Amino acid sequence: MVDLEKTLYDLCAPLVEDKNSLSVKTMTSTNENEILLYVYANNEDVARLIGRHGSMATSLRQMMSIAARDEHKRISVKFEAY
Repeated sequence: MVDLEKTLYDLCAPLVEDKNSLSVKTMTSTNENEILLYVYANNEDVARLIGRHGSMATSLRQMMSIAARDEHKRISVKFEAY
């Protein structure tokens, strides 16, 4: 089984300047077929992770959906700033 939090953290870590403020947490979802991951970082790093027109966020979500295929669940990735 793939550790989805660590996988997402490893994907985001090279993209941020302040690695100490970066954290990834799994939250409970009302839908049992969904895995909800939150990425927390400071404002500038969240902007960098989302990218222009959301292009970086879309790419991260696509890579995480591939990593979560073994779970047979939908994955949602949300970005939050401190």
